[in-house]
Amino acid sequence: MKRSSVVRLCVTVAVSALSLALITGCSDGGSDKAESNTGGATGSSAQGASKNTAKALSVAELRKLALAKGDAAGYEVGPVGKTFPASKSAVTADKAPCRPLAWAMAGQAPGDAGAATNKLVTEAKKPSSAASKSMEDMTEKEFDDAFGAALDRTTTVVGLSSYDGDGAEKAFTSVSDGVKSCSGGFTVTSGGDSQKYTGVATEKASGTGDESVAFGASAVMEDSGGKTGTTHTEVVRHGNTLVTYYTVNLGALMSGKAYAVPSAVIDAQAAKLK
Repeated sequence: MKRSSVVRLCVTVAVSALSLALITGCSDGGSDKAESNTGGATGSSAQGASKNTAKALSVAELRKLALAKGDAAGYEVGPVGKTFPASKSAVTADKAPCRPLAWAMAGQAPGDAGAATNKLVTEAKKPSSAASKSMEDMTEKEFDDAFGAALDRTTTVVGLSSYDGDGAEKAFTSVSDGVKSCSGGFTVTSGGDSQKYTGVATEKASGTGDESVAFGASAVMEDSGGKTGTTHTEVVRHGNTLVTYYTVNLGALMSGKAYAVPSAVIDAQAAKLK
């Protein structure tokens, strides 16, 4: 393998890592506590005038309901770590209606939650025919293909948040309203870094839970010659608990290949909330 190719690999890895950090809003670590809402969540209860007296689950109860090792076949489940913000206070958007979207994309509660927790769910490594070859024996194309395949894995941060009364319904409405209000794009700031999204579009939701909404957020990728990449988010309400799914696939972003929030992850989480 030529030295120039190795250098190009290192540069590509660095750019990919930076893109992921900006897209996800890199900060000091994952969240596992109750959060307060500093944005403009709006909406009305879907159950009409009857008063909702539901009580939010505790963090301990949410942890038991969160995905764990072995729950989703073909996926590895672990802590979020430092890839995502430690709290929603570290994440903001330049437009108030877009803040619930920014929070959902950061693995944080999109509303005024009583408790919240999250997990990182990563697609298991796929076998590669190039794995038996050493880097020195690969052609330029084989090397590029192997590198792209190594990054072609969906990573989903799954956030669970629970609310008192009709808080979950209001938080869900703030997300669905935000998808419409933020169609022209918005800018997210987290940990001193900013990411401008050029557009937000409604996508087909899974239909799980009591109600669900899905959207794609597009941004111009760094060092891509102006190419746009899209990350995917879905928010599902199960009673007074919301689940947010934010998915990114660096390999697909680089190649332009279509991908989505994994249905296997959504189904596995939905099964634990029944």
